Amino acid sequence: MSENAEGAAPPPGTRRPGGRTARTRAAVRDAVLTGLAEHGYPGLTVEYVAERSGVHKTTLYRRWGGLEGLVADALDLAGEDTWAPPDTGSLDGDLRTLAREVREAFGDPAAAAAPTAFIAAAFQSERAADALRAFYTERFGRCEAVVERAVARGEAPAGTDAGAVVRAVSAPLFLRLFVTREPVDTALADQSAAAVVAAVRAGAFTPATGAGTAGAATEARTATAPPRTPR
Repeated sequence: MSENAEGAAPPPGTRRPGGRTARTRAAVRDAVLTGLAEHGYPGLTVEYVAERSGVHKTTLYRRWGGLEGLVADALDLAGEDTWAPPDTGSLDGDLRTLAREVREAFGDPAAAAAPTAFIAAAFQSERAADALRAFYTERFGRCEAVVERAVARGEAPAGTDAGAVVRAVSAPLFLRLFVTREPVDTALADQSAAAVVAAVRAGAFTPATGAGTAGAATEARTATAPPRTPR
């Protein structure tokens, strides 16, 4: 592994290496993912990653600092993929597709093992939690284009909070997957998307509109209320 001029390796996520360094990082990341899927975060060790990746344990400690750094960097690398949000031509279709992708990603136990382990690791490691938060912040950021296109088409009010909308689609699914441990099927994914679309059209994700609506309702009640008898 190459290091900087001072002889110290930079912290994870601060550079985008190429060539041999990139291959090494990818091999380590694959080993971390496999280890998380097979053993979960509590069972993952630096020794396992070294054996699986073929990278010496000393290098792993020098470059990543230990297990938490390995997990954090694996998440950072996962965020460098080319995934793009759907573009079906309608807000309803885009949000339904996003919800179904969540369902499909966690519906297969084998495929869901590693991402589920990442989420579990975030409850046991602050560094893993920071990395997971950064990963989803970036991923939801990509999804905001779905709402921006809907606003441009006139399907959503101007000023709609795109970040809140895309988070609201997956929130009930994650609740069932990771809190109540209930099954999530396609019908539930579609229901979540439909509920968010209805809320968007009602202006629930547009604070200014919501405030104006509430103010108008208050004025209307005041105007139609019977006069009070003075005391």
